[in-house]
Amino acid sequence: MSSLFATISSFEASYLQLQTAHVPFDEDIIKTADRALVSYLQRLSDVRQLYRSFLENPNFNAEFPIGSCLEAQVQENQSKLRTLETVVNRLQSDIDVKDDEVLDLRRKLDTIQKANSKLSKRSLHSFTKLLIDLMKKAGWDLDLAANSIHRDVDYAKKGHNRYAFLSYVCSGMFRGFDSEGFGLDGNEIVCNGNGSNLEKNGSLKQLIEHVSSNPMEILTKNPNSEFSKFCEKKYQQLIHPTMESSIFSVLDRKEVVLNSWRSLSVFYESFVKMSSSIWLLHKLAYSFNPVVEIFQVERGVDFSMVYMEDVTRKGILQGKSRPKVGFTVVPGFKIGKTMIQSQVYLTGLKNSELIRSYSLRESEELERNEAASNGD
Repeated sequence: MSSLFATISSFEASYLQLQTAHVPFDEDIIKTADRALVSYLQRLSDVRQLYRSFLENPNFNAEFPIGSCLEAQVQENQSKLRTLETVVNRLQSDIDVKDDEVLDLRRKLDTIQKANSKLSKRSLHSFTKLLIDLMKKAGWDLDLAANSIHRDVDYAKKGHNRYAFLSYVCSGMFRGFDSEGFGLDGNEIVCNGNGSNLEKNGSLKQLIEHVSSNPMEILTKNPNSEFSKFCEKKYQQLIHPTMESSIFSVLDRKEVVLNSWRSLSVFYESFVKMSSSIWLLHKLAYSFNPVVEIFQVERGVDFSMVYMEDVTRKGILQGKSRPKVGFTVVPGFKIGKTMIQSQVYLTGLKNSELIRSYSLRESEELERNEAASNGD
């Protein structure tokens, strides 16, 4: 009887090994398991024949070739261990496949995050340009207005004051980004970089719903939606009543419905497009684990190409002292170990001193940080 159980256990182990060898396909293991199965089937056939012979002749006394009872028990235990090992290997293989899938999805999500970040920057630039044009038409002193945003900045070029307005728009649009509800609820707690699975699933659901919808239609059909409230609040933060009445007062009344920020179609569409991209970026950020972090650079800090990018894209000084940050224009983001640089306006630069290459010191700093990241 022990020989029978040992043979059955061995057969089960070989059969399981044969099944698991198909995915992924391993020809050598399949051949080995197949030969073992044939062998154990032959032994089972021998056992059946012995049993039939015993029924026909109770005095029949032939020994089964497996060996002693103890040997049969050892063989049975070995077969069970082999079965367990096969199951463990299969589970580990499945885990490895899932890990690879998760890693691939995370890379794709990182790519989407970076692409959406670039899209947000473009929409921010477009809206800021439109806002500056309206201010010009309204007769605003742009130098004075820029100085009210960031005081006493020594701009390298006259037109660079536009970066102050871009900074103003970014500051307003990204205010509350580090809270799950984007600051729509005044009692929200700032995120510490971690979030529950429920929160992440909720953000991902909102992300998918928003991507599949037209943001203009959302405002029209569902004025009480979170996105509609977000647009209203951000508009109030960016365009205060005095500014609104000033920049819209010079427009032809046929082009505008008074007392409504939705009145001028081009301005309205540009603002909604910008708001939509920032809204998507926020929902995408809260779909990550850990949550994407946002950061800004304080005025007067030494420039570092690891965390910052010169918004003018002119390069940096190659000298003894580093240029200083005048103000943050577009905030930066940290996705795990991946850094999306903050765009800053640098002060202390002269046109004749601007270069196209980075200094050796900054290159060495970048290499050290990359080496440290790889070491982690």
